[in-house]
Parts: sequence; C-alpha cells; structure tokens
Amino acid sequence: MYTAEKLPLLKTTFESLMAKKIFHCVSIYISMDKKGMQQNLHLAQAKLKNCLKEVSSVLLQYQLHQSDVEDYLEPISQLLDRVDLWRNPSKGLAIFLDPETGLQYFKIPISFETQTYVANHFYLKPLFPIYINDGTYYLLEISRDYVKLYKASRYHFEDLFVEDFAPKRLEEAVGFDYRPKMLQFRSGQNVGGAGVFHGHGEGKDDDKKELVKFFRALDKGLKKAIENQNAPLLLACTDYLYSIYKETSTYKNVYDGHLGGDPEFKVKTSLHQDSWNLIEPHFTKIESEMILKFKELYHTQKTSYEIGDILSAALNGTVDTLFIENDTDIFGTFDITSNKVRIDESKEISNTSLTNLAALETLKKGGKVFFLPTEDMPVENSNLNAIFRY
Repeated sequence: MYTAEKLPLLKTTFESLMAKKIFHCVSIYISMDKKGMQQNLHLAQAKLKNCLKEVSSVLLQYQLHQSDVEDYLEPISQLLDRVDLWRNPSKGLAIFLDPETGLQYFKIPISFETQTYVANHFYLKPLFPIYINDGTYYLLEISRDYVKLYKASRYHFEDLFVEDFAPKRLEEAVGFDYRPKMLQFRSGQNVGGAGVFHGHGEGKDDDKKELVKFFRALDKGLKKAIENQNAPLLLACTDYLYSIYKETSTYKNVYDGHLGGDPEFKVKTSLHQDSWNLIEPHFTKIESEMILKFKELYHTQKTSYEIGDILSAALNGTVDTLFIENDTDIFGTFDITSNKVRIDESKEISNTSLTNLAALETLKKGGKVFFLPTEDMPVENSNLNAIFRY
C-alpha cells in the first residue's frame, strides 16, 4: 500500500522554532548520504563532527566552561551513533538545540550547504523553501468507482480521506440501479475513457447526467475537506471525466490541465512528482508577477532595496513581498530605534543574520518571501528587495 509523504517539518514546529528566543541556540545543517558507498565511508557523520567542533569553539567564546559545552552538545554527539538515522537518510539533516527544549532534528528533502549558527535564536533560512513558494495545491483522483484527495506542495503529500465527506464511487451518489436507460453498453473504452454506447444517444446522455450528479455530491464534500479554498485543485482522471467535472464543479480554482488516464492504474509513488511537475508553472507565474509588480512600483515609496528600510518594515509588519538573493547571507546588527544597520563580513557572537531576520519577520506577519538567484533579483546587485503594503 502507498503511504502519502507527510510534511518533513510541521508548520507548528517551524513556528515554535521561529519564536524561540534564548541564549545558546544551536542550528546545524548538513547534507546526508543516500548512496551506500558514501554511507559506508561515514561522510555525513564526519561533517557533523566538524560542525560540533565549530559550535563548541563558538560556545566557549560565550565564557562557558569546556565541560559545560561538552555536556550541552552531548545529545548532538549521540546522533553520530544512530545507525538508523544514517542508513535511512533524506537529502539533508537540520539539527536544533537549546537549553529549554533540548535537541530537535529533522530529515529534510533539501540538500543543505554544511553550516552552523549559534545565537539567541535559530537560523531557519535554509528551511524556508518548505513553506514559501512551495505551492500548496490539492490533487483529486477520480474515476466512476474511485476517489482520492491529497493536500500537496513541493515537499508535502498527504491523504485527506475525502471519502469521510463525499461519495467514493458513482453508485453512492446515484444509487446502484443507475443507467436505467442505457442501450447496449459495452465495457470497452474509447480514447477519452467513456463507455461505448449504441442507440440514439440516450446512453451517453444518461451517463453524463449520472456523472454530473456524482460530481455535484463530490464537490460538496470537497468544500468540507479542503481548508485553503484559494489553492488550485488539480485533477487526475480521464479527459472525458475532466471536462465534465470542470463544467460541474463550483470550486473556484480547478486547474486548467490534468493528469490523464485512470488514476486507479497509476503508480502511486510517482503521483506526487508528476502532479508537482504539472502545476509548478502556476506558482512560478506568481513569483514572476510579483517581480513585475516591483518593477512597476520601482520609483515609488512602495518599494525599497535599502536593508535598513526593509528590516524596519519587516519588524513593523509592513512588508508585503520580500525578495532575497539566495546565494549569500548578510551578517550584522540593526538598531530599530535609529534605523541604522551595521554590516559585518561574517557571523560573530555579537551579530545576527539580517537576511534570516528579514525573512522570519516578513513570514510571521503574513508577507510573502521569495528566494531568487542573483540574476533574477528585481534590483541588480542587491541582496534584499521589498514591496511594502503601504
């Protein structure tokens, strides 16, 4: 049986990490080894050992005793001996440690650059792709006797059990004596997936009526199962069923395009990737539209590429959209009372990642965040660009 992939890091957990404010928070990111040869060489464990040395060195700068540092980092050190962790890897491993909660670690389907971060908060910038521009959508698989609904995104695929709210086959919606007027129905399939009928068109008309009734009942159940009804609904079904469902449904965002064929006979392990490949352009389009909006507003007070202005707006909740150049980080300090920024060359115990700060504050207050390659940033040679709400 196929088991849908759960979100690697629940949004509630991510939010609790965002909210953490306490001295000596440790964040570690490493890539993991998926190939057997690399696993046998313990390359990922070697990366973690080096990270532990880096973190230990930083903690000692906080005037902690060597023995206290070793005791504090012991839960992370114990991960080195967790054979199950290294033998069943994802692409990346994110590790968090703080004095209150202790150790938390997550296998993440993102290949991370190896890095460590010690501060009075966690460094979460590498995890943002899980939650921003990941593209939340719903996938509905339908045939006459099969219904499945999934909530999905780039890294998330979860069965919503729509059968708890809606009929799971046509007979449940129209009764088991349906198609009473069909003439000489054959079980063969035509190109669109509909049955083949003989007579004066009565069978095909009746078939469509029964499907409309089924889909109306299903549509009503979807409204109960789907939380975010602004998200696109992607269908996996035959061409024939897609045209009828799209015509019948009252859901306002049925996606233009579908995964063809009968979903009952598809390999479920590829369903997530196939559906994301089809719908990804929809979310890329949103990103492009926001870049165009920035350029249209460029010479107004509703945009900025000044770090101080953007940080101030992010902390005050007035950033609508934030663009971050994803290959670099900005370290320094920011004084919100004077709006002054000091930029440093690297992470120090007295500074913070200003990029991480801007992203977290924007996301906390309901803004959109996009990570872009250098060449796609709205303003050339800039690290942060923002559209303000007002």
